Amino acid sequence: MQELSNSVCIVGVDESDELGTLPETSQLSLHLQSIQNAVSDAGLKISDVDGIFTAGQHSPALLGEALGITPRYIDGTSVGGCSFIIMAGHAMLALHHGLCDVAVVSHGESGRSGVGVTRGRDTSLSGQFETPYGFGGAPTYFGMITTRHMHDYGTTLEQWAQVAVSTRAWACLNPKARFRDPITIEDVLNSRPMFYPFNLLNICLVTDAGGAVVLTRADRAKDCAKKPVYIRGAGEGTEHVMVTEMKNLPLSEATRLSGEKAFKMAGVSHGDFDHIMLYDAFSSGPPIMLESLGFCKPGEGVSFFEEGRGTPGGSLPINTNGGGLSYTHSGMYGIFPMIEATRQLRGECGERQVPNAKLSLVNGMGGMLSAAGTLVLSNEA
Repeated sequence: MQELSNSVCIVGVDESDELGTLPETSQLSLHLQSIQNAVSDAGLKISDVDGIFTAGQHSPALLGEALGITPRYIDGTSVGGCSFIIMAGHAMLALHHGLCDVAVVSHGESGRSGVGVTRGRDTSLSGQFETPYGFGGAPTYFGMITTRHMHDYGTTLEQWAQVAVSTRAWACLNPKARFRDPITIEDVLNSRPMFYPFNLLNICLVTDAGGAVVLTRADRAKDCAKKPVYIRGAGEGTEHVMVTEMKNLPLSEATRLSGEKAFKMAGVSHGDFDHIMLYDAFSSGPPIMLESLGFCKPGEGVSFFEEGRGTPGGSLPINTNGGGLSYTHSGMYGIFPMIEATRQLRGECGERQVPNAKLSLVNGMGGMLSAAGTLVLSNEA
């Protein structure tokens, strides 16, 4: 595992031309815009790309055809929103072993407008054994996880609200964020009730958006346009599909496993990080991930936000782009934490730039904490 550490770099990142409500833009166009923008960010050409990694409704074969290239390596791993984080680890392996030379991890999703989206009825295990009992989507599933956390550890609605307030404070500093007006705990508590224990401002946005990440081997990265960001460690894990089958509800075994793998490969510990990006489909997600990753004891993840550690000016900035709660969230959010972490480590974030950021953690979930991907990224080899 150690020979993989720092062998591959992220050399280009970018979003689609626009983020938000885009009823005239297809999912495929969101992919292609993001790839073109990220490849240009790297100072490369589309013809340089020979590895395609994507998840969702479009296959890597379709992207290759639309881009006019014949890839040497493809990956369509799809385990939810963290798939793109996991794919960065897969791309690291493919690049390290020479199966491709320039890899693109791409996301495009018309989550709000539904352009080109195929809807389907759930006939899987959860469709048979959970949906009939009132679980009708992510807010209800994560609502159960969150209320269990409140029961076990005494966390409160006010504490979950603080996460949304902190994340919005970062969004105020990001010109690309959907919502940039400051909010208070009272604003969150008084927003429209949705699914207990969540009000509207506890729940992520629903947008149309795309994003892409370009990777290559470290020995080639010096030829690219931007300072390389090294993948120092990568890990993945899965545990369950049905929330009712979680072994340690409300904590995530998949998150713990993926974190341990990434930390071991990178040779780092919790106190080494300058910056953290966590998947925040709901305001309770980041605290639960911090607990599952071992940054604190169960029930204490909210303290990072209550004490201001994760907020602008805090000692460990968290979700500096404004997160899925305020920046963008198309449905599968995992590409965007990688984009933000890369920009932070390259010093490109303007008002929200974390001073002297050298080591960033990216962690994301898939499904209802069912799967997880973790990356340790560094701007130093």
